[in-house]
Amino acid sequence: MKISIKYTLFFLFFSTILIAQSDKERFESINIEHYKLAIEVNDANNKIKGEIKIFMRFRKNVTSFDLDLVEQDTETGEGMKVTSIFQNNTSVDFTQQNNKLTITPKHIFPNLTYTYTIEYSGIPKSGLIIGQNKFGDRTFFGDNWPNRAQNWFPCVDHPSDKATVEYIVKAPEKYQVIANGVKVRDTVLKNNVRLTHYQNKEVLPTKVMVIGVANFAVEKLGETQGVPVSSWVYPQNEKEGFHDFSTAPAILDFFIETIGEFPFQKLANVQSSTEYGGMENASAIFYPENAITGEGKIDALMAHEIAHQWFGDAVTESTWSQIWLSEGFATYFADLYVQKSKGYSVFQRRMGFERKKVLDFYKKQQTPVVDVKTTNLIDLLNPNSYEKGAWVLHMLRKKLGDEVFFKGIKTYYSNYKYSNASTARFQSIMQQVSGKNLDVFFNQWLTLSEYPILKSNWIYYNNKVRLMLDQTQNTAFEFPLDIELIYTDGTSEIKTIQVTYKTEPFVIEGRGEVKELKFDPNNWLLFQLAEEE
Repeated sequence: MKISIKYTLFFLFFSTILIAQSDKERFESINIEHYKLAIEVNDANNKIKGEIKIFMRFRKNVTSFDLDLVEQDTETGEGMKVTSIFQNNTSVDFTQQNNKLTITPKHIFPNLTYTYTIEYSGIPKSGLIIGQNKFGDRTFFGDNWPNRAQNWFPCVDHPSDKATVEYIVKAPEKYQVIANGVKVRDTVLKNNVRLTHYQNKEVLPTKVMVIGVANFAVEKLGETQGVPVSSWVYPQNEKEGFHDFSTAPAILDFFIETIGEFPFQKLANVQSSTEYGGMENASAIFYPENAITGEGKIDALMAHEIAHQWFGDAVTESTWSQIWLSEGFATYFADLYVQKSKGYSVFQRRMGFERKKVLDFYKKQQTPVVDVKTTNLIDLLNPNSYEKGAWVLHMLRKKLGDEVFFKGIKTYYSNYKYSNASTARFQSIMQQVSGKNLDVFFNQWLTLSEYPILKSNWIYYNNKVRLMLDQTQNTAFEFPLDIELIYTDGTSEIKTIQVTYKTEPFVIEGRGEVKELKFDPNNWLLFQLAEEE
């Protein structure tokens, strides 16, 4: 999700968005099972026409229920206006107010499936970005994160409400359509209108439900472990785009082997002109148009977005405060792909760079990774969620060892694929697989707004290093610390100590005269030396 451009640009639009207080009550009342969205776009104006069929169950009897839909603004004309709603074949009453579509159902019974057909139209304020790409061609691209799907179709716009989806898109014949899932129909109708129908059988959160309508050059790259892979780029830079996206099969293959089977029916990498940059839409990833250069420099970005197909799309965070389960995982698995493709030394440098981003962030803001207090969603898009989340996984890998760590990752993915997860659920899986109590680890790294800051003093005598280590932050952390003993004869070796207390002495056995100590030489610990503050 969301390359770094979103850190600043999202603020302009989402500085006032808050998590709805009524969400909990709504989730206890209704469950969306499927969206069938028929939408028409045109070249004459930015108005869309929509008819959506929402298949849903009621968990209990209610007199009314809400869907999210941005209403029409009388001043700008932007927003959606609903003209009719039918429950099965019966017209029902509704109101639009405060970006909520409130529906009054008739004669409902819990646990039965009802179909609500909603007709509406309007100019999207956001969510579906209609405009021109860098070549001046008209495009239509979905851009839903975090809860902007409600700008162009009625829905429950929250990551915990997942549903299957299909799209029936009518557009001028010259355009091609990409969307989640598999294309089941592509027909030219009268009046030079193309009808394209996509079906996605796996449940998704609304944040990754999208369509893209544009002039595309399309390259099919064959199948990788049974998954069709394709590239969709603007015709004007077809050569550059196909070259940059050509590594997708290798990335996909690595993640299938490392995490588990690919969760969707295809993988399309798409050049797009959205409002805020790249987005990990399920099975149809959108990349910022200017990322395509033909220089083959987007492998790490692609790895990040492709990793999201497992973490964020298939296994989705239950609440916004758990976003590290999406962004931290995608960041670290992109790091792992770099380790695989570029080598361990490049991976180490990358982890060092990410550590510096976290430390620089904490100089300005002290919040925990699992941040239950922040309700402005843009504030959650920060190095805590991305780089510190990745570092938590990195340190957990070190603590458990590769075999146990990756077994735990595969188990976590298998258990929560097509559902929602939380930090507690992830911790539970890793404890089960490792047989270790991880309470201290998860608490200190994810719920505290700190990290270890170390001050050291040491002397050498008679093949022993006597080290006094102080943690200068408020709370004592517990962690293993690798120390490289560098000898006067030019050799070195690494010793590991277990740090537990704020102030602690250690005696480290050596094999010669020590002239220097290097702390964490291989970048396994998120920490800072006091003199580097």
